[in-house]
Amino acid sequence: MLVNSVKKGLLVGLKTTWTLGKVIFPVTLIVAVLQYTPVLPWIIKVISPLMKLIGLSGDAAIPLVLGNFLNLYAAIGAILTLDFSVKEVFILAVMLSFSHNLFIESGVAMKAGVKIWIILTTRLGLAFVSAAVINLVWHGGSEQAKYGLIETNTAQASGLVEILLQGLEKAGLGILQLALIVIPLMIVIQFLKDIQWLNKFSKIMAPITRSLGMQENTSTTMAAGLLFGLAYGAGVMIQAVQEDGVSKKDVTLAFIFLVACHAVVEDTLIFVPLGIPVWPLFLIRLGVAITLTLIVGTIWRRTGMLKRKEASYE
Repeated sequence: MLVNSVKKGLLVGLKTTWTLGKVIFPVTLIVAVLQYTPVLPWIIKVISPLMKLIGLSGDAAIPLVLGNFLNLYAAIGAILTLDFSVKEVFILAVMLSFSHNLFIESGVAMKAGVKIWIILTTRLGLAFVSAAVINLVWHGGSEQAKYGLIETNTAQASGLVEILLQGLEKAGLGILQLALIVIPLMIVIQFLKDIQWLNKFSKIMAPITRSLGMQENTSTTMAAGLLFGLAYGAGVMIQAVQEDGVSKKDVTLAFIFLVACHAVVEDTLIFVPLGIPVWPLFLIRLGVAITLTLIVGTIWRRTGMLKRKEASYE
């Protein structure tokens, strides 16, 4: 049984990697090349005036743009090159926790059947609303931030060929990283399915998923997204939609939760070298995810009940 589980999980993992890779590879390559064009500087110039409204300096547009176009690592690399206050770094960390790697993670969410406007509105809305609230509530943190010891790669490519090669390298490494996580994850999940462990896990998680307005067959996706990230959770969700019959409502609610709180270990610990308090960061993400999912689920349920009542009167 173990051999069959590994074979089936490997095939599913490769298929999922291919599905997500078709989104990740071209986006990473295009954005990597755009860094050497006037496009990103222009976007930064346009966004800069908005920074003052949420308590950030104009330079904060740089890590925000890089984080949303690329990933958290690119954003943190930019933060380390700039002088910010502790408050500014914390605001940036919260914003980037909600909104980063927009194109890739939105693309894989679409693959799972979630409308892109829902993903973009939720992530960008949470980022800017949270920043505005923190700026109004927190009156401290004016001292200059002291960063930890992180070596960043500041080498710049020169020439079209070198730029393309660097872009291809980043895109290729992105796919490799994806495969190294998704394939073993799919093998483990397949094995757990074969020994019927996932059914037991779903029953244990059922009260939690139901309280958030979802059926119990979304529990595996929720766990994968929380631990491994939105893109990798999407891989599990794509399989769940195909094999477990996850409804459109549950897909949407699961992703609303996960866009607010995903990859909680990696995306929290990665900010430790910036010298900010990470426990408040984690609690903010988790609290917002639960609250937002409950609100959307309640509205969705009441709207559905109202439609059914209207239909019964006709």
